[in-house]
Amino acid sequence: MRRWWIEPRIDMRIHKLVNMRIRNRINMRIHKQVGTRIKALALATLLLLPFAARLEERQNFLDDPFVQLTSGLAHCPVPEGPLLTQAEVRAEMHSRVERGTSCFMAGRCRLHNAYLYDKDIIGRVGKLVAALAARDPQIAATSLWAEGQRRWVYLKGCVQTDAQSQALEAAVRNMDDVESVINLLMVGTEGAPRFKVAAPAQK
Repeated sequence: MRRWWIEPRIDMRIHKLVNMRIRNRINMRIHKQVGTRIKALALATLLLLPFAARLEERQNFLDDPFVQLTSGLAHCPVPEGPLLTQAEVRAEMHSRVERGTSCFMAGRCRLHNAYLYDKDIIGRVGKLVAALAARDPQIAATSLWAEGQRRWVYLKGCVQTDAQSQALEAAVRNMDDVESVINLLMVGTEGAPRFKVAAPAQK
């Protein structure tokens, strides 16, 4: 004889047990799927890390001329070159087109883009400083760098005196095709440079 007050309780226990097993299986499947997705995401992240690093790597992507002219003053901070990330290059390109062509449109440039002058100008700056250093040992006892962008010459590095700094600026300013000279030279090697210093080389 079945006891009617016991049977419903047994049915409920069986129902709970079945539901618990079903939930456990579902949870196991969910955890397995989530774990697989997390592993896939982690793997994709690891694969993308070198690509992201390359995007953040700073290089002279625009090939702006940047050269050392003299190296006679020891312990002069080394200036950083015209380094940009790829994102900065993309942001720079539009304004460079406008700045570069405005000179030609205004009739102040023979070439259609002012940036086309830079390598020639910096090359001639190097010859000028070499000639000055050959005649004057004080010029040779400097550490100088020159950078060119759209006919502007940036002088960076260290000189012995303020008079040297002014004389070098004037000499470069009088060169053909030079529109402006940005004098960032520092006197001596002590104190804060006026130019951005290159990061130490990684070992």
